[in-house]
Amino acid sequence: MATPKIVLFYVFTPLSDPEAIRLWQLAVCRSHGLRGRIIVSPHGINATVGGDIGAVKRYVRATREYLPFKHADIKWSDGAGDDFPKLSVKVRPELVTFGAPGEVEVNADGVVGSGRRLTPEQVHELVDERGDEVVFFDGRNRIEAQIGQFRNAVVPAVDTTRDFLPLIDSGALDHLKNRPVVTYCTGGVRCEVLSALLRNRGFSQVYQLDGGIVRYGERYGDDGLWRGSLYVFDRRMSVDFSDHAAVIGRCSECGAPTNRVRNHPDSSGRELAVLCPECR
Repeated sequence: MATPKIVLFYVFTPLSDPEAIRLWQLAVCRSHGLRGRIIVSPHGINATVGGDIGAVKRYVRATREYLPFKHADIKWSDGAGDDFPKLSVKVRPELVTFGAPGEVEVNADGVVGSGRRLTPEQVHELVDERGDEVVFFDGRNRIEAQIGQFRNAVVPAVDTTRDFLPLIDSGALDHLKNRPVVTYCTGGVRCEVLSALLRNRGFSQVYQLDGGIVRYGERYGDDGLWRGSLYVFDRRMSVDFSDHAAVIGRCSECGAPTNRVRNHPDSSGRELAVLCPECR
C-alpha cells in the first residue's frame, strides 16, 4: 500500500503568464492523481498538494524543472490518504490576500524589502541576546493561534489576512515599531509579505522565521519556544510535533482543553471553531 504524503512550498518570483503556469500545474497534478490547493499570481506560486508518495515525488521533480521553481523549499509531512477533497488551481492577484497587490514588489530573489530571515537556531540566538525585548508576531488568523503559538506571542485580532493592514495602519501596534519583531506563520509565505508591509510602515527591526512553524517544529519539536499544535489546511486540521505537545486550545462550546479545529456549525460550514470531540 502506497504511503500518502503532503508537500507544502511557495516561491516568490515574477511570473509574466500566471495562467500558463496554472494550466501546467493543473495538468501535472491531474496526471499524477494529486489533490490540494495551488495559488498562482504574478508574484509566484503557493502550493499544498498530497497523494501517494511516488506521485508526489514525480510532481516535485516536474515542478523543479521550471527554472524559477528549481530551488523551492519543499516541506514534507505525512498524509492520511484523503487529506484534500479536491484539486484547486487558481490565479489570483496576490499569493496571500493582504489587499495590497500594488504595494508588494517581487524580483528573482523574492519579496523586495522583506524582513531578515532567521533560522530556528538564529531565533534562539536573538532571544538569548535580546530577551523579553523580542516580540513574536503571529502572521496567521487568530483561530489558528488558539491551538498553538510561540510563547508570549502577539496575536492580532484578525479573522483574515485582509484584516492585518487596517489594524497596522490604525496605530494599534505602533508600540512595537522599535522592538525586534519576529514574524511567523505556517510555512513562511505570509511572513514574506507581512514583514515587508511592516517595514514599509516604519517597523525598524523586522525578522521572519525562515520556513515558518513547520521548519521550527522539525528542529525543536515541543522542546523550544513553541507551544501547542499547528493548524494545517487540509482534513487533518491540526498536527503535533511530538508526543508531548501542550494542549493550549479551549473548546468554544464547553471550555474543555482541546487541539481540534473543525468546520462550524457543521462539517460543511465555512467558519472554523476550536471544538472538543464531544461538542463536535
